Amino acid sequence: QVQLVESGGGLVQAGASLRLSCLASGRTFSSRTMGWFRQAPGKERDFVAAINRGGTATYYADSVKGRFTISRDNANNTVYLQMNSLKPEDTAVYYCAAQPPYSSGGENRESRYVFWGQGTQVTVST
Repeated sequence: QVQLVESGGGLVQAGASLRLSCLASGRTFSSRTMGWFRQAPGKERDFVAAINRGGTATYYADSVKGRFTISRDNANNTVYLQMNSLKPEDTAVYYCAAQPPYSSGGENRESRYVFWGQGTQVTVST
């Protein structure tokens, strides 16, 4: 069992930046592809970004390319999401997720992720 705990959300104005963190429990973090998803009110949960277990490959939704950066620190079991130039449409609950160990592919598909955090709220005002 892996527990994921997100932090770093908050209320900011459009154009500001936030950095989300996700701390994972256990000893398998470095073997897992990690992802960030988000869910806006009344909408389905959508893919935001993912990073492979070594941190050598990253994947982004078109809506965040060039503004968001995913990274990881395997020594500290943490994955980050740096969010710049935030827009009101980025308002959502952001979830961290983990794939099974040594899996690959389907980085943008919810069904590929087996553990999820509780989420952290990001609100961007105009």
